[in-house]
Amino acid sequence: MQTTLCILLLGAVALVAAPDNNISGKWSGSFVITRDGETKDATAVLVLKQTGSEVTGTVGPNEDEQHAITTGKIDGDKITLTAANEGMVIKFDLVLAADRITGDVNMARDGETAKAKIDVTRAK
Repeated sequence: MQTTLCILLLGAVALVAAPDNNISGKWSGSFVITRDGETKDATAVLVLKQTGSEVTGTVGPNEDEQHAITTGKIDGDKITLTAANEGMVIKFDLVLAADRITGDVNMARDGETAKAKIDVTRAK
């Protein structure tokens, strides 16, 4: 009986102590693009929905211009997303830390590539 009670108590403590890494919601911040040696600052808005390890939703420069996530996954604090925009494939390799998502973005279309850094926080 005491063993069972201890196991249940430890399980409850583990659930309370487990961080809530659900990334569902709206995230906004900066997007710094490097293309052909030139850097351009832009904004980024991600609207994410997490179900288990699957991530769906949209990404874009603002609320009015959003593109569907075609594949998305979260594994611990690592997030990978792929989206498409008019023939451009956009791949996100991100890291979650508290209420902040940062990482690298690689874009490719017709042999042309661009890279970006993204830094977004959960919108209130």
